[in-house]
Amino acid sequence: MRRLLPWLTLLLGCAWGSVAQAADTCTVSMTNIDFGNVSPIAGSDYVAQATGTFSCLFSSLNLGQLLTPNAQVCISLGLGTNSTSALPRKLGNGSNRMEYNVYVDNSYATAKIWGGAGVAGAPSTFGMILSAGLLAPPGTYSTTFTVYAKIPAGTALAAVPTVANANTVYTSSFAGAGTYTYTTYGLVNLQGCTATSGSFGFTVNATAVNDCTVTASPMAFANASILTGNLRSTSTLSVRCVNNNAYQIALNGGSVAANVANRQMKNIVTTDKVSYLLSATLDGPLWGDGTAGTSMVTGTGTGVSVPLTIYGRVPAQVSPRPGDYKDTVTATIYF
Repeated sequence: MRRLLPWLTLLLGCAWGSVAQAADTCTVSMTNIDFGNVSPIAGSDYVAQATGTFSCLFSSLNLGQLLTPNAQVCISLGLGTNSTSALPRKLGNGSNRMEYNVYVDNSYATAKIWGGAGVAGAPSTFGMILSAGLLAPPGTYSTTFTVYAKIPAGTALAAVPTVANANTVYTSSFAGAGTYTYTTYGLVNLQGCTATSGSFGFTVNATAVNDCTVTASPMAFANASILTGNLRSTSTLSVRCVNNNAYQIALNGGSVAANVANRQMKNIVTTDKVSYLLSATLDGPLWGDGTAGTSMVTGTGTGVSVPLTIYGRVPAQVSPRPGDYKDTVTATIYF
């Protein structure tokens, strides 16, 4: 036993003396944030998530670290490219912008926008402690955190354009804009998370897609006993297309005649029919699908709903039997 004690003392001394030759190091990394396809006129929020990882290589063999290797980290985020403020941040394509933000939790509250002490209006950061556990051997240990992002619905999103009538990618780079400070320690941390610093990066992407919606109001002609002159009426198509998205609107030949140049309404009881015409201007060219001498209505989206008037005319013709006459015309929008 007397010979064993000096040998044990020597082992402890060697372990203690190795501290200065091996430093603990930590890193932060994060996956990209991808919103996928975004319709600016959908009227709904778009959300996405990403995963961050805090990893530490515990290699020190001092007594405290040997018992309980720990690390504390504070993680901040800058503005990213295409943004001049965190309220909100912006994705970009050329000079075009799309508003979004990144959050530390899924409340998506302004107070939870991920930023840091140097980011005005966005003080929230990720802070965490990584513990390898009691008597953990030297090696790499990791923990993860979840990042939340949102593109809010509203007038700003509705104004986002596509480019060249094609789906358009909006992006922001955070290369080096993610920063962190950390401290490794054993049983007691006396420095918070300020001992060592580093940086990381990722990208945020969203694809603005061409999209259109169209709704129609019924067209009703006034009652008439004989058709010796024109009967006129109008209805409205409400068209909403993504900003800068070119579109064409076709009207088919109707459910009765299926003929864009000679539409007809049918008596709901008998086989009698009444011919009628549709145009985009008063007594203008027939509005159809581009065949049989008809034309389609064209336009470019603004992100807001635009009313288009359909002019209807029943020309003079042989008067059919009295009754209710109907036809169903389908509007198709190409974009």
